[in-house]
Amino acid sequence: MQLTLLKCKLHRACVTHAEVDYEGSCAIDEELLRLAGIREYEQIQIYNVTNGERFTTYAIRAAAGSRVISVNGAAAHRAAPGDRVIICAYAGMSEQEARLFKPALVYLDEANRVTRTGESIPAQAA
Repeated sequence: MQLTLLKCKLHRACVTHAEVDYEGSCAIDEELLRLAGIREYEQIQIYNVTNGERFTTYAIRAAAGSRVISVNGAAAHRAAPGDRVIICAYAGMSEQEARLFKPALVYLDEANRVTRTGESIPAQAA
């Protein structure tokens, strides 16, 4: 059986640009891509915490150290500069692989600076 698990996420990134007249995709600071383990052109899910929109696109590289999160093309209608988003990538794996797998979790502040990283999400209390 193949399972789909969270591979990595950029938690509460702040959208810096929304460019409708761009080819498409989401430009992400190259350093953040590397830290999270998101490959250029990899499919990503974006969950807009500010307005509740959820959409699929793919990642492209923005300049390293720029802290850019630019939602482009049609997706730019679903996010605006200043919106806080969660950017996730998922991976398919066997049950055996899933038992050992740990996701790369990268937590960001309002300026897209890394505040912490992790490999697990604490259990939610009732």
